[in-house]
Amino acid sequence: MAGFTQAQLVAIKEAYASGITRVSYDGKTTEYRSLAEMKQIIGTIEADLAAEAGTARPAAGYVRFKRG
Repeated sequence: MAGFTQAQLVAIKEAYASGITRVSYDGKTTEYRSLAEMKQIIGTIEADLAAEAGTARPAAGYVRFKRG
């Protein structure tokens, strides 16, 4: 686990919601290549924080059936 913080998650979510790809927190600045990359990082941070808290992140699966 990378040891992300709740402050990092809040900062990147606020920037993502505003359409900004540059995020600053704790005196550090990170610029992401795209909003898609930011969305992926948000998912990574959320999963990491959930794992640290001992809670599972909801998972979705798709089932496909074929008669034949």
